[in-house]
Amino acid sequence: MGALSDAKKAYRLLRRALESRSAVQRVRRRLAEREPYPPEHFQIAVYFADGAVNMYQMRQWYRPLAELSKRWPVVVLSRQATGAEKLLDEDAPPVAFVPKVRDLERFIATQDIRIVLYVNQNTRNFQMFRYGRRWHVFINHGESDKMYMTTNQYKAYDWAFVAGQAARDRLSRTLWDYDVDRRTIEIGRPQADHYSGVLPYAPDDRIVVLYAPTWEGDRPSAHYGSIASHGEALVSALLASGRHRVIYRPHPRSGVVDEAYGAAHRRILAAIAAANAADPAAQHVYDDGPELGWQLAAADVAVVDISAMVYDRLAAGKPLMITRPVDPEAAVDTTGYLSDCEWLTVEGATDIVSEVDRVRADEAAVARLRMWVQHYFGDTTPGVATAKFHGAIEQLMQEWDRWRAHEVGTVRDDQNDDDEEAEDEDA
Repeated sequence: MGALSDAKKAYRLLRRALESRSAVQRVRRRLAEREPYPPEHFQIAVYFADGAVNMYQMRQWYRPLAELSKRWPVVVLSRQATGAEKLLDEDAPPVAFVPKVRDLERFIATQDIRIVLYVNQNTRNFQMFRYGRRWHVFINHGESDKMYMTTNQYKAYDWAFVAGQAARDRLSRTLWDYDVDRRTIEIGRPQADHYSGVLPYAPDDRIVVLYAPTWEGDRPSAHYGSIASHGEALVSALLASGRHRVIYRPHPRSGVVDEAYGAAHRRILAAIAAANAADPAAQHVYDDGPELGWQLAAADVAVVDISAMVYDRLAAGKPLMITRPVDPEAAVDTTGYLSDCEWLTVEGATDIVSEVDRVRADEAAVARLRMWVQHYFGDTTPGVATAKFHGAIEQLMQEWDRWRAHEVGTVRDDQNDDDEEAEDEDA
């Protein structure tokens, strides 16, 4: 049995290596066909060391970065071939494929990179941190109360762009000796100014419920995923009601760690397909597309796990429920919105139809929602977050100029001192 397992692992490793090599060749060919980037052109880089499986972390930034690049040219430093290939396929900023450190060094040497943005905490970020004389800024890939949002890794960056006061409070409570006022800048959620996508169904009188679970997590403290605990029961009940339309948008990593979790996900897909076959007018949706926005705006009620989707939906100011994790070791921060949210327990999932009706009718809950929106995101008036994002970049560009001028001035003073010493020696 052990030998068979080892053989399967070896086969998977070999297959991945071959797939990666093929992807490298495809990416290099595609980039070779393009005009080379002009020297000293890019001033902002987005460092992305992940592959295709984590593209959701980059996609939400495409449009904000496109708007930003109208003033400061932006390039993505992509370290993995599968990620680079996806970036080239999609509406992403320009891509530099730099799989090896020497590739990274060569590209940086040709450009005027002043700010490096990071969307995640990949350990290979440290390979970029070695380069000084530029600002390293964590921008993350969403706002949430997950333990990920208070990792001590924040201290590795010069600055962090955060959504609002809630993020600052969270970091202040958790991190020792971290100057939140100096090292964080509030930008709201600029992605909300660029929500996109069109409805894949014709609206009618059905109640639309968005179910957007996260993945199963890779350790007990991050076991937030609900597909195997809540998901099948709540989706089945909504499909059977005849009054609801389900939009099922699972995390793209669902099932990568736990096969049972992946099997539950596949059963939900089968149930949705069967319901649509039985009643084509129902138009239930399995949503695995890159566009995010239409789901949040269209859903009458959202059911989400503890993840960034909580706060994406929160910004919409419409009813939502959060699934209560079944693992008692799952870390739940109940000092913020989760202290005042509408929890959906495993037992409640079987009665989801009544729960949906209840939260839709609760006007007091909607009023509380508006208060939390302000706390987490500040002013959500369209365009305000984009202006804050650009203002934060402008602030760091000015800081770069200030430090650069100081550095040049120091070099000149040293040179003058050397010249004076030489004159004294001549005398």
